Amino acid sequence: MKLQRTMHLRRNRSLDQRAAHACDSRRILHSASDAILSVGHDNTILLANPAAARMFDTGVASLQGSPLARFIVAPGADARTPPDYFPAGLGRAGRRATDYAVTGIRSDGERFPIEGSISSVEHEGRPIYTVILRDVSERHLVQQTLARSHDQLRQLSSALQSIREEERTHIARELHDDLGQLLASLRMDLTLLARVERLPEASTPLLGGMESNLLTAIASLRRIATNLRPRALDEGGLYFALQGLRDEFTERHGIACTVLADEAELRLDDAASTAIFRIVQEALTNIARHAGARHVCVNLYRTNGDLLLTIQDDGRGIRAQDMGKAESLGLIGMRERVWAMQGDITIGADEPPGTRIDIVLPIAGHVV
Repeated sequence: MKLQRTMHLRRNRSLDQRAAHACDSRRILHSASDAILSVGHDNTILLANPAAARMFDTGVASLQGSPLARFIVAPGADARTPPDYFPAGLGRAGRRATDYAVTGIRSDGERFPIEGSISSVEHEGRPIYTVILRDVSERHLVQQTLARSHDQLRQLSSALQSIREEERTHIARELHDDLGQLLASLRMDLTLLARVERLPEASTPLLGGMESNLLTAIASLRRIATNLRPRALDEGGLYFALQGLRDEFTERHGIACTVLADEAELRLDDAASTAIFRIVQEALTNIARHAGARHVCVNLYRTNGDLLLTIQDDGRGIRAQDMGKAESLGLIGMRERVWAMQGDITIGADEPPGTRIDIVLPIAGHVV
């Protein structure tokens, strides 16, 4: 008899503990800020907390006993169990590895983005699933706003580059056509003046110095005009403009430069030709300033509607931390020009010595 009473007391104490535990669990469930659903293996919602009711704009009683598909969009007709609503194939969108992107349905039919995680426990031989959901509508709105702002900045950058190129072209033509002709005329006048027989002897070295200064001014004018907008780009095309850029780079910096290209493959319209020329020009400028290289190889060839551009030097190599610096305007400008053409660019020093730049540009609509 005493043994039976002891067992009875233990059984009652165990039931009281379970009841207290269940009470604590319900209290935690109802006070949680995240929406929590307890779902049976047949996709029926067994338990819901007030946060879930607020999320779906309904009452707790309306949630409990309803099918899961009433409040979460099923990924397909074969979603038979709760895990089918959170398949790995949907892609994880959250900050944790257990977060999955799903779509919720409010009581009025409005759909909204949700991040959710799911876990299960066994109860009387059947799985019970706990689903924790978070409304990420505001985050998605912020992401969309940032994406729009990013696109607008890209468009602005592209427009500014176009305006800058137009101004460069205009100034280069003004310098070449107006100032260049004026200097050429002055040189002709100076040549005629030097042929006059009755000039004082003291004027001879003066005329020689004037002619030397005039030749220097003409050479400077040509160099400035070419840097602004090479005439070869308009008159000969991209291939000859790159040859001139190579020669000027080698002469000015003393760095050997090889350009491997086929003229027939570089017959592109003005927009593409200008962008590619500026990309190569910016890359060579960066090499001259930072690389300490002795040789540069520029390789351009077409394949499957794309132009593949590789620029490789034998210098000290770029560091990974340098590529993300805000002051690396040359790299930023190159990326913007590549992205404006819907291309891809890879910059790295994986093949020492030196740095290698690989660019893929779709040019199907730019071939002349």
